[in-house]
Amino acid sequence: MESKYLFVYGSLLSGFKNPAYEYIARYFEFVGPATAPGTLYDLGDYPAATPDDATHQIVGELYKIRNEHQLSFAIAQLDDYEGVNPEQGETPNYKRALSNISYDHNDVSAWVYWFNHNISDKPIVASGDVLEYLKAKTENNQY
Repeated sequence: MESKYLFVYGSLLSGFKNPAYEYIARYFEFVGPATAPGTLYDLGDYPAATPDDATHQIVGELYKIRNEHQLSFAIAQLDDYEGVNPEQGETPNYKRALSNISYDHNDVSAWVYWFNHNISDKPIVASGDVLEYLKAKTENNQY
C-alpha cells in the first residue's frame, strides 16, 4: 500500500448516516474536510464520482488509518463494500486509486473509490458536495 489515507465523498461520509460509516470510524481517524479533483454525479440512490483534471472539485472527508498494520485488512473490507472485486464476468462498480487530495492548505495522496461505469448521462452535482445537494433536494421535495 502506498498511502495510509482514505478520501470519502458519498455514502461513507460521516453525515450521510450510512451504517457503513461505523466501519470507517472503527479503523480510520478523521483528519478533516478535504477536496479531490473529480466530478460528482447523482445516481439516484447514491452518489458516484469520476476523476478529472481539476475542472470540478469533490467535497469530502479525509481519514488516516489508526493502525498501519490493519491497513490491508481495512482496505480489503472497503473494497468489498464498494464492489471492487466482483464475481467473475462482472464489471467492478468502483476502482480504488491513489489521488491527490487537498485539505487545510496541504496535499496528500489518498485512496479514493472512483465509479467504474459510464455515467456521463447522469446529473452532475455542481457543488461537488453530496450532503449539501441532498439537503437542497429534500427542501425542494425532489428526493
